[in-house]
Amino acid sequence: MHTTYDAIIVGAGPAGATAAILLARAGWSVALIEKQNFPRRKVCGECIAASNLPLLHAIGIDTAGLEAIAGPPLRRFEVLHGAKRVAFELPAAQPAGMEWGRALGRETLDTLLIGVARDAGVAVWQPWAVDSLEGAPGAFQCALRSTETSESATFLAPLAILANGSWEPLPAQRGQRRAQRRPSDLLAFKANFLGGALLPGVLPVLSFPGGYGGMVVADAGVMTLACCVRADRLERLRRASPGCSAGEVVEAMLRRECRGVDEALKTAVRAHPWLASGPLHPGVHLRDEDAIFRIGNAAAEAHPIIGEGMSMAMQSAWLLCSQLLYDAQQPPAALKQKISAEEFALWHANIARRYAQTWRRQFALRLRAAAVLAHAAMRPRLLWPLLRVAQRWPSRITRGVEWCGKTRTVPDADTIARLNQYACMRENHTDALPGALTGVLPLGSEPSAF
Repeated sequence: MHTTYDAIIVGAGPAGATAAILLARAGWSVALIEKQNFPRRKVCGECIAASNLPLLHAIGIDTAGLEAIAGPPLRRFEVLHGAKRVAFELPAAQPAGMEWGRALGRETLDTLLIGVARDAGVAVWQPWAVDSLEGAPGAFQCALRSTETSESATFLAPLAILANGSWEPLPAQRGQRRAQRRPSDLLAFKANFLGGALLPGVLPVLSFPGGYGGMVVADAGVMTLACCVRADRLERLRRASPGCSAGEVVEAMLRRECRGVDEALKTAVRAHPWLASGPLHPGVHLRDEDAIFRIGNAAAEAHPIIGEGMSMAMQSAWLLCSQLLYDAQQPPAALKQKISAEEFALWHANIARRYAQTWRRQFALRLRAAAVLAHAAMRPRLLWPLLRVAQRWPSRITRGVEWCGKTRTVPDADTIARLNQYACMRENHTDALPGALTGVLPLGSEPSAF
């Protein structure tokens, strides 16, 4: 089977689904490939920053309904180590009426987003796995297979977007990843609990030697406990508890080293077995010259200690699609018919460069701040003197959170209006584009409003 699309997107998590929705609403034919069936559990802290709520609204999610089913508003965070506890107030986000973040399970959010994608006209291939993705801008070829049957397919598209997780590389990259593993690698764990005693609206950050973690109350009152542990620390824990699973030794360690965890779990029952994944690869992975666009954790991965993974994933999809839709003003397959292969390659290179630059302006500082906080949390002897100083000036912590961009929203009113126009044109089956967007922009021109 050979099928041609305007864009192929690998991975249907928050980043991939958001990109698929935005492009499909603009009239693009989009293939969204996901190897697992939804709903599925995922190692994730499950926090959605308040700055992300306007984006959810812009892509067609009822945010009022979302807030009704999500966990309680997150207004305070605490740092826990042993019997120590230090609390700080979280700053409100900029958009009125959407000031506070929530926690929402990936089972709920991912299923909701992929449903919106289908409604927008996205061709969802699920559960299908990618065997290879090859080619160059203007001529990508993706070979995939069903994970449930013997079916296979080959897709062709001028554009390809990677939205698979940082620890889920394409087949060609897996051997290299295995060869690069180190004792300092971080492995991620997550479990959900029912009947936990965590106070609503509180986001505890866990500090312990060789790792860090967090807790939060998500939808349906489910409490999520997640953490990252160095590979060498985990190995020592497992040697000390033979016969126990990795998740069990991690839970015992968290109870022992963070009293707040033990208190929250005294009345709790674990809903499912522990999930594990990794190793994590914090840092920036996208480059100005990328032939395949990267969004979400495929673009960069922040240390999960800041609870920004889902928000950054969706925001990166918005940044890329804003560039693509402004500059293309028509689906890539149609654009290829009007310009030469060299012009298409130049157009693609300009998009990649501008997207990478915009991405860095939006997220680079946030990644650096997350790295500093994560490394401090893994060394409590260094962290606590700093926290005692911060207690004297708590407002500086709040302003620091704002300074790193956690409260800054991405969508702007002009972009939303343009996307709505695209959606209306698609519904009315017209090829005419609104106002100044008609025609092809000169190659290399800069968006004025994106």
